[in-house]
Amino acid sequence: MANVIQFPYTITNPALGESSALPYLPLTLTQLQQTVPVTGLVDSGAMVNVLPYQIGQQLGLVWQQQTVPLKLTGNLARYEARGVILTAKVGTFAPVRLAFAWTASDEAPLLLGQTNFMQEFDVCFFRSQLLFEIKPKP
Repeated sequence: MANVIQFPYTITNPALGESSALPYLPLTLTQLQQTVPVTGLVDSGAMVNVLPYQIGQQLGLVWQQQTVPLKLTGNLARYEARGVILTAKVGTFAPVRLAFAWTASDEAPLLLGQTNFMQEFDVCFFRSQLLFEIKPKP
């Protein structure tokens, strides 16, 4: 099992080239028997992990069964959110439990933020090289 995995930044707009590059991380989310491969934006400015509504549905989550209301801020403040715990697998690392604010919006990107993605993984950004590295907490 690798200690550190490097990922390339993703160019999100070919017309803008490298100036549109963002650190998107491929990972797999699991809830009970449902598994969904996703790509999340590693966002050191996000306080929480955010799960778009449709991905939650694909995982078999039922909105009315989630009893932990959360208040999001910024662009997502107008949407309801509920707390959910999912299992996440990144590369060859052991699976980890991640807490998400499951938002009622499909416009939200899947965000991997301070709580608790960056409590489970150390992240190092090498923006000038269009690379970032992920390693599990010690």
